[in-house]
Amino acid sequence: MKKNDSIEQENMVQGIPVVVLASLVILPGTRMHLELDDEESIASVEHAITTDGNVFLGIQRSGKEEVKELSDICQIGVMAKVGRIARVSGKRVHVLFESCQRACVSSLMLTEVKYPAADIMLLQEAAPAKRDVLRYEAMRRESLELFAQYYDGHGQIDQYLTEQLKHAVKLGDFLDLLAGNLPIPTEQRQLILETENVPERYEVLADIMRKEIVTDRIRQELGDKLSDQVEQNQREYILREQLAFIKKELNKTAGEDTEEEKYIKAVEKLTASEEIKKAVNKEIHRLELMSDASSDAATQRVYLETLLELPWDKMSEHHIRLDEAEKILDADHYGLEDVKKRIIEYLAVRTLTKETQSTILCLVGPPGTGKTSIARSIAEATGKKYVRVCLGGVRDEAEIRGHRRTYIGSMPGRITAGLRQAGVKNPLMLLDEIDKMSQDYKGDVASAMLEVLDSEQNCNFRDHYVELPMDLSKIMFIATANTTQTIPKPLLDRMEVIELSGYTDTEKFHIAKEHLFPKVLKRNGMEAKQVKLQDSALRQVIMGYTREAGVRELERKLDKICRRTAKELVAQKQEDEVCSVGKNGTTITKKNLVDYLGKEKYQNFRRNAKAEVGVVRGLAWTSVGGDTLEVEAGILPGKGEVKLTGQMGDVMKESAMAAISYLRSIAGSYQIKPEYFKEHDIHIHIPEGAVPKDGPSAGVTMATAVFSAMTNKKVRPEVAMTGEITLRGRILPIGGLKEKTLAAKQAGMKTVLVPAKNEKDVIEISDEIKSGLDIVYVERMEDVLKLAIKK
Repeated sequence: MKKNDSIEQENMVQGIPVVVLASLVILPGTRMHLELDDEESIASVEHAITTDGNVFLGIQRSGKEEVKELSDICQIGVMAKVGRIARVSGKRVHVLFESCQRACVSSLMLTEVKYPAADIMLLQEAAPAKRDVLRYEAMRRESLELFAQYYDGHGQIDQYLTEQLKHAVKLGDFLDLLAGNLPIPTEQRQLILETENVPERYEVLADIMRKEIVTDRIRQELGDKLSDQVEQNQREYILREQLAFIKKELNKTAGEDTEEEKYIKAVEKLTASEEIKKAVNKEIHRLELMSDASSDAATQRVYLETLLELPWDKMSEHHIRLDEAEKILDADHYGLEDVKKRIIEYLAVRTLTKETQSTILCLVGPPGTGKTSIARSIAEATGKKYVRVCLGGVRDEAEIRGHRRTYIGSMPGRITAGLRQAGVKNPLMLLDEIDKMSQDYKGDVASAMLEVLDSEQNCNFRDHYVELPMDLSKIMFIATANTTQTIPKPLLDRMEVIELSGYTDTEKFHIAKEHLFPKVLKRNGMEAKQVKLQDSALRQVIMGYTREAGVRELERKLDKICRRTAKELVAQKQEDEVCSVGKNGTTITKKNLVDYLGKEKYQNFRRNAKAEVGVVRGLAWTSVGGDTLEVEAGILPGKGEVKLTGQMGDVMKESAMAAISYLRSIAGSYQIKPEYFKEHDIHIHIPEGAVPKDGPSAGVTMATAVFSAMTNKKVRPEVAMTGEITLRGRILPIGGLKEKTLAAKQAGMKTVLVPAKNEKDVIEISDEIKSGLDIVYVERMEDVLKLAIKK
């Protein structure tokens, strides 16, 4: 133990100056000139010169920006002697180091002294045993032969190195000399430095040299085969050709087609013009010249797959039989007779014109009225592929035209993506929610849609991503919208509008009974015998629990009934396993409906129970159908101010001012003095202040309410009205009359006052809606006051 301790103490060197190298490894037996510019390293070298001239050279670990502790440097380094030092310029110093011996650092001192210092232990190479002498000699000769083979392709071995190798007695020193003169990466040099065991060090070095020899041989073979094909000055082209040759050799070994060959075969099967095929083949050749590992190659593959999946000239076989189309439309939709008639006419025209430059339909109506399902039925009737493109909320022009391939993450536009999904060039494409497109600094989406829907231009539509002409003229476009007011006029001009108004209670009853309820039962895993919904209960659901133009809320209510019933049936089965689910069934009646849906949300009659002063019932149109609008007016002592509350829009405010101006012009006829308007304030309020309201059709309603408040005369509660008023008291026509009339009927009104110029619109309203209503046409405000004011 004492002998080993003394040997260990002899190998220990304490407080030796340290020079940390960032990316350079010096092996023992190597002389190297280094230029130092950091203060710590220069201080270490200058101190070493004043003592024994020894320093410890360590390498900084990768990923460490500076050395703060022992773990920031590699544990194994070398002890070197400073040969000479020369100051170059400024703070830079030129130093000659002579690497002597491996050493292992045990502690590092950075702040305790003026220069970095460390305690190290010198690593001695043990002499080989007698039985290993021949083995060590064989390693020496084999490594020297490998070294010579490597330098055959890199010039002659330096004479000074040859002399050093002859004088290297120990195998470890010999291997270090060889490794120090090989152009290998820093990581491999550090690995050799850290390998203390000599035989293991030989294995590491021999493996590195063998790989370098094989790599040089392959490069030489590739260079010889390609030297006759290209010019010497085209270095980039040579590298690409070498890569292509490697791929070819690898695929020959595997016996499979190359990626490019697969693409070429796909082009041969592609149903497209020669111009398109030529363009695709050009892109395939461009892929051949790219490196597989590059990001450009991945982008190019995605682009090629897009081109190969597009239906350039591929069309589906379809037929249009009007009798079958009528059956499908009648089976899928109840009512909507005018809409169905127009669709049949549209299909007949497409049959005669062979689908060239046909009209583009735009189905406009409240939510839940069946616009999307009608488009799906048309696709089924014509045998076309159905593709839905949602345009709601789209505000970037690139969503339609596609992104240019220069951008990262670029992709084709929604129209091109829809064609790719359909797989044919003549599908039925539904442009859903076309009224909800918007625009910002990225472009106008509606303007981009002009080219898509224009039959004179869309035969050569160019997507920015595809960059090849595409024929959109064979697509059957059908658009849907809730209103035409937000659709730009140039875009609306390219479409024929078909309006789908709200359903009547009778239509909702048949839709629910024949379509919705069976679908809801199937969705909830139930059969018709398990749940029986009486007609009276269904009508009560429509009138008392829903208030909408469509049937979506009605479907949700039916779904809720089925869920509650399913819970009861499953609970019944679990209580008595002998009884099967739904054995007796559940019947939903008008009396027990409250147990499934709770109390009624809406009252059947929303009109006022009695006549009041200054309260008038108007009619309004919304995106979800018609509704009644209560208008209140009050007269207060004041200074002639007019207050308008209830979140009115600008147009509605202007209508209110026009109504008041008209009333001031006729005040003398009703014994109202001019001073009245200077001494009183007029306040017009529309309840439900959180809901925005706008439009001119409430003009007659506000005029009637103010007149009633001024004259203190009551207004008949069963009368509803709509119409725009002028300063001369004329009543102008309005829109949405069917929805407004339906809302009046649902609210229990008996008399509806409408502008005389809307008589043609009243004729188109179904008799079911008009039954029970006394529709009176008015031309002037005097007629309204005579009919609305209670005598």
